[in-house]
This record gives sequence, C-alpha cells and structure tokens, in this order.
Amino acid sequence: MNIVDPIQPHVLHSEEKDNRLIRAAYRRLFRAIGDNQLQPEDKAQIRQAFEFAAKAHSQQRRKSGEPYITHPLEVARICYEEMGLGPTAVIAALLHDTVEDTPVELEDVNRDFGPKIAKIVDGLTKLDGLYNVESPQAENFKKVLSTLVEDVRVVLIKMADRLHNLRTIDIMPRHKQLKIAAETSYIYAPLAHRLGLYNLKSEFTDLCMKITEPDLYHELEEKLKHTQKDRNKFINDFIKPLKIELDKLHIPYKIYGRPKTISSISNKIKTKKVAFEEIYDLFAVRIILDVPLEKEKSACWLFYSIVTDVHRPIPERLKDWITTPKSNGYESLHTTVIGPGGRYVEVQIRTKRMDEIAEKGFAAHWKYKEVNSLQSVYDHWFDSIRDVLETPHNDAIEFLNDFKANLYGEEVYVYTPKGDMKVLPKGATVLDFAFSIHTDVGYHATAFKINNKLVPMGHALESGDQIQIIINKNQKPTEDWLKLVVTGKARSRIRTALKEEQRKLADQGKEILERKLKNSKLEFDDNIDVLVKVLNCKTRFDLFLAIAEEKIDVTESLRLFNIEKGKLIEKKADIGEEKDIPGKTVPIPVEQRVGILVNGEPAKQYNYTLAHCCNPLHGDEIFAYVATNSGLRIHRSNCPNAEHLMVNHGYRILKAEWSDMIEEAFNAELLIIGIDDGPGVIERLSHHISTKLGVNITSFSIQAHQGTFEGKIGLIVNSKTHLNHIIRALSQIDGISSVRRIDH
Repeated sequence: MNIVDPIQPHVLHSEEKDNRLIRAAYRRLFRAIGDNQLQPEDKAQIRQAFEFAAKAHSQQRRKSGEPYITHPLEVARICYEEMGLGPTAVIAALLHDTVEDTPVELEDVNRDFGPKIAKIVDGLTKLDGLYNVESPQAENFKKVLSTLVEDVRVVLIKMADRLHNLRTIDIMPRHKQLKIAAETSYIYAPLAHRLGLYNLKSEFTDLCMKITEPDLYHELEEKLKHTQKDRNKFINDFIKPLKIELDKLHIPYKIYGRPKTISSISNKIKTKKVAFEEIYDLFAVRIILDVPLEKEKSACWLFYSIVTDVHRPIPERLKDWITTPKSNGYESLHTTVIGPGGRYVEVQIRTKRMDEIAEKGFAAHWKYKEVNSLQSVYDHWFDSIRDVLETPHNDAIEFLNDFKANLYGEEVYVYTPKGDMKVLPKGATVLDFAFSIHTDVGYHATAFKINNKLVPMGHALESGDQIQIIINKNQKPTEDWLKLVVTGKARSRIRTALKEEQRKLADQGKEILERKLKNSKLEFDDNIDVLVKVLNCKTRFDLFLAIAEEKIDVTESLRLFNIEKGKLIEKKADIGEEKDIPGKTVPIPVEQRVGILVNGEPAKQYNYTLAHCCNPLHGDEIFAYVATNSGLRIHRSNCPNAEHLMVNHGYRILKAEWSDMIEEAFNAELLIIGIDDGPGVIERLSHHISTKLGVNITSFSIQAHQGTFEGKIGLIVNSKTHLNHIIRALSQIDGISSVRRIDH
C-alpha cells in the first residue's frame, strides 16, 4: 500500500494556481503588444526578460499572496498599453525590481540586456544605507527624478509601478496606504500632469482621494451613478443637432461625452463652495477630428464655428491651446456653450494626434517627433529641471521642494519689452520673471513696471503683461525674496546668493573667534568642537555665522568654561542651578485631554497635542507626527500638511487612532453660505445652533455682500459624527446654500 503525503496535493494545487496567475498576466502583456507591433528580436528579448525576472522573483510573493512576478508583468503592460512606451521600457519594467529585491546584481542585467537597460534599472533601484540621512524617501525621489533629463523612461516606468501598486493597495495596512497616497499626490500626480499624461494623472488623483477621503469619494461615486441616466439623455440631446451640421463638412470625426473625474468634481465643490447638485459641468463633450497635420488648425476652428452656431457660446470661456500649446504639449480648443435647459457644457475640439498627446503626453513624443512644437515645449521644461539639478542643495528635501515648484499646472504668458514671450506658472511674480530672463537680472532687479506702471516685487503676473525690469548693480537678494517667488529656479538662485553672503559672514565670524581664542591663549583646532556642542550649534559654520550676526557673544560664551592646559572644559552647573544656553529647549508636558492610541498603545505616555492646522475630531482618521522639539502632533489624514510630512518625514509618522472611551470636547469651525434676508440671519442661525441643537458657540463672524452672506462659526462638539449632524441640520434651514467644515 502506497502512503501519500497529505501536504503534497495542497502544494500541487498552490503551484498550479500560481502558474495560472502568471500565465494570465503574461498573456495580458502579449495581447497588449499584439502580433505586428514589434520586431521579432524585440519580442524575443521581452520573453528573455520575463524568464530572467521570473527566476529571480521565484521565491517572492506580493502582500496579496500572488506570485511577485505578476507585478512586473502588469507594470510592463501599463507601460506599453496605457502609456504608449516601447520595447525598451517594457524590458526595463519587467526587470525593475530584480536588483533591489533579489540576489541579481546590476552587472547581470548589463551582461544579458546591455548598458541602456542596465542604466534604466539602476535608476529604478532604491538607494541602500539611507538610515543616517534626514529623509530616506526624499533621497530616493531625488535619485529617480535626477534621471529625467537623461532618460525620462525611468520616471515613466516608476509612475507605472506606482499606478499598479495603487490599484492593488487594498491589502496594505491603512497607515501605509495613507503614506503612499501622500507621496502620489505630492510628486507623481503633478509630474504626470507636467509630462502630459492626463489619464495617469486623473487615475492617480482619484485613487488618492479614495484613500484619503473615502466617505466623500463613495458619496460622489453613488451620486454620479444615480444621475448617469439623466446625463446620458442630456448628452444625446446636446449632440443630436450638432451631428446634423458637422456631418455636412465631410471630415471624419468622433463626438462623445466624457465624465469629469470624481476628484475634479470634489475640487469644484470645495473651491466653488457649492453642493454636488449645483455643479452643471459634470462632463465635457469631446470632438476628435481625423485630418492631416497641415489642416489641423483650420479644421478645428471650422468645427468651433459650427458648435457656436448650433449652441450659444460664452465668449470669455474660449481657451485656445492650439495657437499656444500648454507647456506640457497639450493642444486643444475649449469653449463653453449653453445647451438644452440653459445648462453650461464644455466642448473640447482637437485632432487625433492632439488627443493622443493629450492622453499620453511625453510618451507620445516619440511617435510625433516631426512636430517641432512638442519637442520644444519639453526641451524648455527639461532646461528648467537641469537648472534645479545643477543647483547645490542642503539636502534632498530642499531639492524635492525646488523640483515640485517646477510641476505647475496652469501657466501665464507674459512678454519682454521687445515682445519675446515667456511662459511662467500661474501665481508667478515679476521677480520670478526677472530670474527667468537671467540669474544676474534677478540678483540686481530693483524695480518693475507692467505696461509702464510701477508694481511691487511680489506682484503676480497675468497673461498679456509686458514687463520692464529696472536694474541696480548694488542690489542683492535678501531672505524676504524667498517669500516673493514661486518658481524653483528663482528660489534656488536666491538661496545660492544668500548662502554666498552667509559664507562671507561666516568667514568674518571665524576670524572673530580665532582672535578671541588667541587672546585667551587657546588653540582654535583644539577647542572649536566643544564650543559647537555646548553652544548648541549644528555645525562649525552655524557657530561662525551666529558670531558674525552677533547672536552669540564669544566673550560671554567663554565664561561657561574653565580653562585647563589650554583646553576649554564645560563648567558643571550647581545642584538646583539652571544653565541658560542659547538654543536649548526643555519640553513642557501638557495635560492629556483626549484618548488616543499610538502604535496600539495609550498615547498618555507621550507629550502630544492636536494639530491646529486641521483640528482633528473624534472619528476623524488620524496619524501621529514626531515633531523635533515638541513631542507628538496628532493630524487628520487629509490635513493640508499631511502630504508634505509623509513625503519628506515619513520615518517620523506613527500610526494613531482614537480609543473607544472619550468624553471630551473639541473645537470645530463651519463655513455657512446663504441668502442675506436682513438682520434676522444671525439670530436665526444662533438660535438654531444654541437652542435647538444645544451646541456651544465659541465664535461667530458674518459678512454680507450683494444679497448673500458668508459666516464662520466656531463650535464645541464631541465628535465628527456630532459635527456632521449639525451640518445636516443647518443645511435644512431656508436660505442656506451650503454648510461645510473649515480645514485651516
């Protein structure tokens, strides 16, 4: 009788299941590639890369339990099918985790696939041994972003990698989901926008919102589903008369309605301070023409004239990005017209080529190399990135912030006195404009005129402005200038100039210190480090600078020491005596007011406070941030500062949650907008809140303007649920248009 190992069938079943998953992912990739798209040698190398990666990852699994190789297979498919990248990117995507996560060395990749693939894989591999730096994550971002001007495919593959991780993020712990969403919103979504990858950027923002604001996301998702039938009927009614006229032109075209993303609808609700039901443009109608390159412009304007003949246009809503494409290569005509029932409808008119560039951005660049404008818009941006890369930075966080300043969405088009056009981000100032002309012009700019009218240095530019710069060779940048600019180039150049000034000052401080030590018969090299330590300076440079700026008095400081054999020895304080040393701070414990768990343990053992930037309430999703000198700060997960903290200081983020037993009060603030029907508004609102709802009011301010009012009301509440109940109750009052919680 044969004895069968009871584990064996289970193992076989597991292997069979794994093989099925791998085969399915492999087939998806090759279905996307198709039969005739690639050369036979390219397909052979893709198969070789798959076999190489499958062997390397054979012992690894994803958090979901699936074989790890399914991840690089899907990243490769996204690169090819959704982003339009070629075989080199597909091969690099298949190999992107081999050097980082397996025993494979970069030399192995170089040997089997050549130096080009090896260089891309190296760019995608995280740096090791980063635990002694301020921000390991920022250092890794810096490594990836530094490859932009050399081979943009490194960044594009990294974005495909991030997209697949976000699509399969449900299995991850909640606090890790929030950190990944923060990184995506902070860098990847703006970068996708800047590279013209509209579909990618839209999915990034929607997936991040689903993580950071799940309640609002699902609420809007449900409302869109419920209104879909009505929207489809409206789109058909809008398109029907248009098609009759457009068909007469005998130009091939497609026309359809495209829904706005949930995240963009959410932004409209927040910025316009309106309810979902009051947003009319939940979709855009898109018309895509199929015409030769030389006829694109005239055909788009011809279609525009038909659209505005059939439906009444709103002239001020016309946006012409065909004559002047956006800085990410986007070309399209946008207009808003009045459709059936008086509803506003945005219509986008573009060609097949423009649509592919709008959807895939830089990834479509290779296909349309003959279109010089596309080449030049990216060259211009890459030059600005090169500037950031070549500028010395104190650390990776400073680099990251300068880089992010170059990821602007909207632009303004301004002119020099000679009529040359400059493209700058919306919000840029005349000082930004000066630095965009030349670094020396920025350094010595002393006054500005727009259309011959004198304006201050921080004046924000508007499209069409013509700027004249008045220069004074004695002018130098000051610390305040950093508050007057938004572009990475201007910011980095100002910092460089300030550092040079600080270096000169530090040299003066060093001379002062050397002279004082010499007078006291003390050697400089033997005593400098003890001075740095006792006077609480981070570096020698900081000490020299503080001396030059008279923040530290050398003579007074030397009294903190005894001199023994030519060396400074710190005096020990007497018992009960408190030494006053500049820069030293002692944390002051605060009374614990609320029940919070940090990493699963009661937070009462920590010195923590609720962050004022977002005023967390019981029921809000929260996290803890280890502040430098003041214990823990508890922030809401969708706090305006959450992205910055999680991206740049991820190692200081701790998991936090409310404990069940809470009987505390919290401060909250509401913004209420409604119809101003006279002096009774304040009385009606305060009566409803205080008497009917029994809620204490801590502050109340109201402003009326041309028949409407906007009020801010501070309240004492006991939870997020309590606040939501108040919001619903106030929204039912006659004349109230919207009620929402204020995020400070």
